[in-house]
Amino acid sequence: MRPVFVQFRCSPGKTYEVADAIYDREIVSELYSTSGDYDLLAKIYVPEDQDVGHYLSEKLFDIPHIVRTLTTMTFKAF
Repeated sequence: MRPVFVQFRCSPGKTYEVADAIYDREIVSELYSTSGDYDLLAKIYVPEDQDVGHYLSEKLFDIPHIVRTLTTMTFKAF
């Protein structure tokens, strides 16, 4: 499994609704509310045999009220 971090910017007033929808998908390891440019930060383990872009698009990015995402790939833990 490959850990990937995804930040979500939500429509105003919809952060809790988006967070609930993300949790309902049961694919995030951790989900946090954050300050700054994005509203939520998720840690997701993507199976090694899956394309990250397709996996995230199919599993998460169709949730209503997600305005923008930022995906950070990981390579090696130190």
